Amino acid sequence: MSNNPPIENLSLARKLYPIAAVLTVAVLALVGVMRRVKLDIGVELHFLPPVHAILNSIVAVLLVVALVMIKQRKVKAHQNAITAAMACSAAFLLCYVAYHFTTPETKFGGEGPIRIVYFVLLISHIVLAAVSFPLILFTWIFGYTGQVTRHRWFSKFTFPMWLYVAVTGPICYLMLRPYY
Repeated sequence: MSNNPPIENLSLARKLYPIAAVLTVAVLALVGVMRRVKLDIGVELHFLPPVHAILNSIVAVLLVVALVMIKQRKVKAHQNAITAAMACSAAFLLCYVAYHFTTPETKFGGEGPIRIVYFVLLISHIVLAAVSFPLILFTWIFGYTGQVTRHRWFSKFTFPMWLYVAVTGPICYLMLRPYY
């Protein structure tokens, strides 16, 4: 593939929009249910929280690489970095849902100001993860289907949210780690 953006394909975009919408509803519903339902699958998944943090850290690095690549007009390298970031995010999401469907919630045990810092980070992380999920999907669709103007406009909002979520996830993990 050349280093040029894809040719605009609105027909493909119209097919991808409902898939992104259904995926968004399904993922948000799963995340809403997973803390209330616990499944015994016969396997302990206690090893996954550091995996979540590693995957999120990789996503953060890939997002910065993607930004640098597009600023340098290296479209193909940008696409590759975003594709890798989405793959890592998908792997994270699968691991995260599996972990929370099978493992009791870990409570933060810190006291004083650190408790406030933790919960501010955690709540903002959760809210922005929920808000950014559909934005990530639609921003990707715009880029993939050659809707460059829409992709650029949405990226201005999507990128900082996605990066914030990717950075605060590992921070929250490190703050919660002593209580696992």
